[in-house]
Amino acid sequence: MLVEFGGAGQPILLLHGLMGRASTWWPVARWLTAYGRVVGLDARSHGRNPHRGGHWRTPDFVGDVADVLSQLGPSVVIGHSMGGLHALGAAAEHPELVRAVVVEDMAVDLRGRTADGWRAMFDAWPTPFPSLGHVHEFFGALGPYFAECVEERDGGYRLIASIDDLFEIAGEWGEHDYWDFVERVRCPLLAIEAEHSMMPPGQQAEIAKRADGRHLIVEGAGHVVHNDAPDIYRGAVEAFLSEVLSR
Repeated sequence: MLVEFGGAGQPILLLHGLMGRASTWWPVARWLTAYGRVVGLDARSHGRNPHRGGHWRTPDFVGDVADVLSQLGPSVVIGHSMGGLHALGAAAEHPELVRAVVVEDMAVDLRGRTADGWRAMFDAWPTPFPSLGHVHEFFGALGPYFAECVEERDGGYRLIASIDDLFEIAGEWGEHDYWDFVERVRCPLLAIEAEHSMMPPGQQAEIAKRADGRHLIVEGAGHVVHNDAPDIYRGAVEAFLSEVLSR
């Protein structure tokens, strides 16, 4: 499912992270509309995408992105976490459809990691949350982000995405590496890394190096850089887009 954020001209496709949905991009999409038509994709099993019940391999998600890009035409693709991996895949598999790519706090080699860490985190959440106010209180600075990711059902607020599906998606990352995606990227690339990243050290710098791109570490930021350091994130992306779109 696509979410139209507005703007006109150059297509800009936004891809969310594992627990997110397209609407979590709204604070970023508002200023991106100055650069083109901004569209967000709800990945399968997320948001209002009706796809449920399997096919959680990274190539499946990349195929979905490619289907959207074939409708939009050559696009700037901006991805956070899981969405960053899918953005790299789209740039590698369909170079004619990706004009530039921004990857926010994502690695391509998570082999050996399991979904157990995710499971422990989810188990610590006091779900169902009694109200959206409780969601905001529990997640603090990330409250607005997670408020977009829940819906009211079964006596409270729960993640829209199936947690079991999320475990399967994250589990697949622990079985394969995707350096091949990076090696085949031919468009301009910006890798934005959180100082307090969830990803293996050094990998995001290596992604930028191998793709002949740029790498930025944002001091003080956690995994959702565009939420934790919105001004720095915006400045980096705007500078990147201004250069790319002037070519």
